[in-house]
Amino acid sequence: MLLFVALWEYGHQVYGSLILPSPTETMQALKGIYDEGIAVPASITTAKRAMFGFFMAVGFGSILGMAAGLSMTAARAMRPIVTVALGIPPITWVVLALMWFGMGGGSAVFTVVVTTLPITFAGAMMGTRTLDQGLKDMARCYHTPPLMMLWDVYLPHVLSYLFPAWITGLGMAWKIAVMGELLSTTDGIGGEMALTRISMDTAGTLALLLLLLAMLMAVEYLMLEPIQRKLEPWRNKAGQGNFNTPKGI
Repeated sequence: MLLFVALWEYGHQVYGSLILPSPTETMQALKGIYDEGIAVPASITTAKRAMFGFFMAVGFGSILGMAAGLSMTAARAMRPIVTVALGIPPITWVVLALMWFGMGGGSAVFTVVVTTLPITFAGAMMGTRTLDQGLKDMARCYHTPPLMMLWDVYLPHVLSYLFPAWITGLGMAWKIAVMGELLSTTDGIGGEMALTRISMDTAGTLALLLLLLAMLMAVEYLMLEPIQRKLEPWRNKAGQGNFNTPKGI
């Protein structure tokens, strides 16, 4: 972290405040955003859009992915759609959402859903399909009830694939929500970034970026990681409790 700050300061000395404001200038800009009463409302607005879209993607993607993992017919039907969705750049979805839904937060939420759902789908499908056949046969030999089969056999294995997918999707959800706001709204962190771009306020833009990163880290370490420790205690015993998947920001 100290090395990063030192390189940041060096870049400021080389390129100047317009290109790369110093860490001190950025923190002063962040304090100004809080003092003006902008930071909290903008953060709440962006968080609502990002998390609403993320949870929708997690719900639908996990269910559809597990269905595709259990049924080859479902996999063949859904995989081409998911492949196409993964191949479309997020900015294209933003433009289409603006045409379909107009200006507003709905465009940002829609873009978050369609760009993060395929990631969750792929994780759930791979987790379901790679479950050891011998384990499934043993459970059937003991006439394990379907609900217990799902909860005690499938879910622990699928979660080892789902959590990395969720972390990747979480990072994408935040940055795509901000991108959607930048182009379609005047509120939220993205809307505030649009204003700083117009006024060439580079320090303000970096301050908003720091605010966004702080929110992302809080959601991951205060929400998702405790859930992982609760649902996957065996990882903690093996010393593998932390996520290693890139955040995507």
